[in-house]
Amino acid sequence: MKKLAVLFLLIVQTSFAQEKKPFSIGETVTVFSEILKEERTLNIYLPQGYPASEKKYPVIYLLDGSADEDFIHIAGLVQFGSFSWINMIPETIVVGIANVDRKRDFTFPTQNEQDKKDFPTTGGSEKFIQFLENELQPYIQKNYQVTDEKTIIGQSLGGLLATEILFKNPELFNNYIIVSPSMWWDDESLLSQTPQMPSFEKKIYIAVGSEGPTMETGAIKLRYKLQKYYDTKALVYFNLLVPQNHGDALHLAVYDAFEKILKAEMK
Repeated sequence: MKKLAVLFLLIVQTSFAQEKKPFSIGETVTVFSEILKEERTLNIYLPQGYPASEKKYPVIYLLDGSADEDFIHIAGLVQFGSFSWINMIPETIVVGIANVDRKRDFTFPTQNEQDKKDFPTTGGSEKFIQFLENELQPYIQKNYQVTDEKTIIGQSLGGLLATEILFKNPELFNNYIIVSPSMWWDDESLLSQTPQMPSFEKKIYIAVGSEGPTMETGAIKLRYKLQKYYDTKALVYFNLLVPQNHGDALHLAVYDAFEKILKAEMK
């Protein structure tokens, strides 16, 4: 009897093994950037059924978009939010930009000596923004069925970069989801700059967790600056997430941002 049971288990296990196949939620693409002079990896989430129809989709550009960073859980939120029985956001393509050196790519030059010491490769955000505008977005527009609706998500140094883009080149994206932005960079110099006035209305979502006075104050200052400066040119939402911290604020913040700013796009 025991021999028959063992034989049965072996047959079942062999059968299960034969049923294995890859599980995919999209594709990974490697592109060479002439601007950055390096290869960059893109993790791309594609809605179910893509590209069976001629339908076009909005795009979310996700900083820190490596597979072992934020890509998988943000793509999951997008899938969940676009289920027909949830109907929080439209079906959307997610472009996760995998990191090479985020301390280089997400920061502008600093005059703070401690910043320079802690971030020796700092100061490459101008080139990275050029990469986004002149190489990445045209590549996505050429190779995927996309609309003109573009959202950027950035946290921490990624939130600093998203804010820099909003201030200096706001037309790059329609919607900005900025979480726990490192506004302390270069002694908060970005907060002293005058944002460029966008030609059409922006939707901006800012969130920060219980992360101490430096992070919280920077996010709050950003909120009030944008609300005052943009006036009717932007809808600015703010959320202080308690008891979330710097490590776990992003997921809840993005879900809330989808409800606040991307759901509005569906109306």
